[in-house]
Amino acid sequence: MTTTLTIPRLEMAMTEGTLAEWLVEDGAEVKEGDPIYVLETEKAAQEIEAPASGKLARKAEAGAVYPVGSEIGEIG
Repeated sequence: MTTTLTIPRLEMAMTEGTLAEWLVEDGAEVKEGDPIYVLETEKAAQEIEAPASGKLARKAEAGAVYPVGSEIGEIG
């Protein structure tokens, strides 16, 4: 089963966030709870954890701004 990674809404008024940095290489195995990327908002930067275990497939580039809900990768 594949788990889709999307930009989460960290604050009520948040409409977009910056995928500041991937912490895991594309194709690497991750475990649920491992930090996998850093998301920056107007107020803070936060490490986002893997919601599932499996192989990470990146679908978005670090350093870009994405709307909340945008697909940035998957774990399968």
